[in-house]
This record gives sequence, structure tokens and C-alpha cells, in this order.
Amino acid sequence: MGKTKISDNKTLDRVYTATNYQELMSAYGDWAKQYENDTVGAFGYVAHIATAKALTDVVDDKDSLILDAGCGTGLVGEQLVEHGYTNLEALDYSAEMLKEAEGKNIYSRHIQADLSKPLDIPNNKYDAIVCTGTFTYGHVTPDGFDELVRITKPGGTICFTVREGAYEDHGYGERLEKLESDNIWKLLNKFDTDYLKEENVSCKMCVYRVCAE
Repeated sequence: MGKTKISDNKTLDRVYTATNYQELMSAYGDWAKQYENDTVGAFGYVAHIATAKALTDVVDDKDSLILDAGCGTGLVGEQLVEHGYTNLEALDYSAEMLKEAEGKNIYSRHIQADLSKPLDIPNNKYDAIVCTGTFTYGHVTPDGFDELVRITKPGGTICFTVREGAYEDHGYGERLEKLESDNIWKLLNKFDTDYLKEENVSCKMCVYRVCAE
């Protein structure tokens, strides 16, 4: 039985239907240099703009240590810099994507790591985390929220997108509610916003505050 088609666009369908991380990283490695031209230019990607704006609504300190988890080529980081944030670190599984991000000179550290596995990062390190475009088809499952919580300081902020469709199909919503009912984090904001405008795809923008220990 073949893979389920997620998008009519061949490039997007390749990353969304990857069945393992080797396939996913191969897709992103091949795509890295054309990623921004395709996503922002052709597909109308705007989630990076909405993410940065959502963070500014709740994080006033521009010196906050922020991790851009699943940074890709650094689109969210660029937006955060425009909003005045000065202390950014980047994490992505794709070496090729990280290389593109590194060339922008906006991050103080570049970490190659898999968000679906335990991270070699201390507990309670970051004041805030942004994670855009990572919780979606073929990428990081709802279990990935646990590591983001672990490496965020109590009282810190986690701001992320979940692609429409995947939110309902892969249990993201249930996991978010369970973490809230367990007093792991508190919901600050959640709303629908454009993700890929030219593809008519939206996402959930979610902003949570990690509860004190």
C-alpha cells in the first residue's frame, strides 16, 4: 500500500510523507538551498511571522535566552531579531538547514539534534522556545512537547505551531490538554492562523507558560 498523499505539491508531499528520519533528512538536505524561495515565495509561508508576533505578546525581555527549535534556515530567528530579541540559539536535525541558518549570523549557537529524542541540553535552560513548522505530518510527534518543557525554565514560554489536519489526526490536541490538566503548563493563547497561504493551509498557534516546579 502506497503512502497517503498530504499535499499536491511534490516537495511538500515528500517531507510530509517521510516514514523515517533518514527520508526526512534526505528531503530537507536536498531542499535546503531552495527552501526559502519555495516556502515563502511559492507556497506563501507566513507562520514564522505569526510565531514571532505571538512571542512578543507575552515575552517583554529582549535579552531572554530563546531557542529556535526546528529552526530550518532561520526564518523565525530573523523575525525575532526584527522584534529586538538579541539572545538566540538554533536547533535543527538537518545539517544542511543549520548551515543556511548559520550564514545569517543571528544565532549564538547552532545545535544539530533530533527533537523526537532526548536532547543533550540541561533542564530549565531557556527563557522561551519557539518551534514553527515542526509539529506536522512526518515530523515530530506530540511526545516532543515533553523535551521542550524540560529544557524551559519554570515560568518560561513555549510558542509553537501545529499544522491543520495533523492537529486532529495525530493526537496533538489531546496531548496539549493532558499537559495542561497535569499542571505542566498553562495556556496563554491559541488561535488559527495562516501557514502556507498559497496552499490554503492553516495551523494552530499555541502559546504556553511552563508551570513552576
